[in-house]
Amino acid sequence: MSALVLALLAGGLVGLALGALGAGGSILTVPALIYLLGFDLAAATTGALVIVIVTSVTALAAHARTGSVRWRAGLLFAAAGLLPAAVAGALSARIPAGVLTALFAA
Repeated sequence: MSALVLALLAGGLVGLALGALGAGGSILTVPALIYLLGFDLAAATTGALVIVIVTSVTALAAHARTGSVRWRAGLLFAAAGLLPAAVAGALSARIPAGVLTALFAA
């Protein structure tokens, strides 16, 4: 099976899960990128971030059109996550890829 077909199938399954559950993008995407498409951990996590951003912006636009976005709560939640995300990103650059993969799988 070609990498493109495999990527489309995996992406479709992840999209269905995200649409049904509303969360879990990286938990599903990173292993798919690593084990199905042969990405290394750094490329898989970067790819997962791009995928989550694109799908989140798409969903935000759809929900904003219906007026169902709680902007204040969402922006406060996002702001509270900025520093921890930056710290975690800096720490992950210092941890060997094998250890990160094992921690991700735990």
